Amino acid sequence: MQLILIRHGEAEPYQADDAGRNLTARGISQAQWTTQQILAQYSPDLLVVSPYRRAQQTLLSFQGQLPTVPVKILDSITPDSDPRLALDQLSMQLAQHGAQCIVVVCHMNVIAYMAGLLLDEDPEGFELAEARVFEQSSILLGFSVERARFVPSADVGR
Repeated sequence: MQLILIRHGEAEPYQADDAGRNLTARGISQAQWTTQQILAQYSPDLLVVSPYRRAQQTLLSFQGQLPTVPVKILDSITPDSDPRLALDQLSMQLAQHGAQCIVVVCHMNVIAYMAGLLLDEDPEGFELAEARVFEQSSILLGFSVERARFVPSADVGR
């Protein structure tokens, strides 16, 4: 099974309504680039996204290419969510849907901590719109193998 963790693209500057921040034009370009890289090599059968607008906007490019793939919104993958709870919730989604390739779009810091737990390593930050592909038989802490990374270059969207 593949678990593809993606940080949202570049968003508007921080504001009081953090959940309502939109992607910038550059963030949209980054999301499209990441989608192209992922879909060239993987076939997602479940899309999971944070309830925050910038994450949902990042996922839009996947939805446009995969209109029949189910989308689930998880409140447990917001910036300050507990990464263990987030992974437990993702594991439940996998069990419910029997997915073999799941795309998850969320935020720093939760995404770095989830990746660290999967690999049993210290958390490592994600670039904007960066995707990392993990392979495992199920979501088990410390038993994943990172297979690939896709990081948009600084030129994407400029």
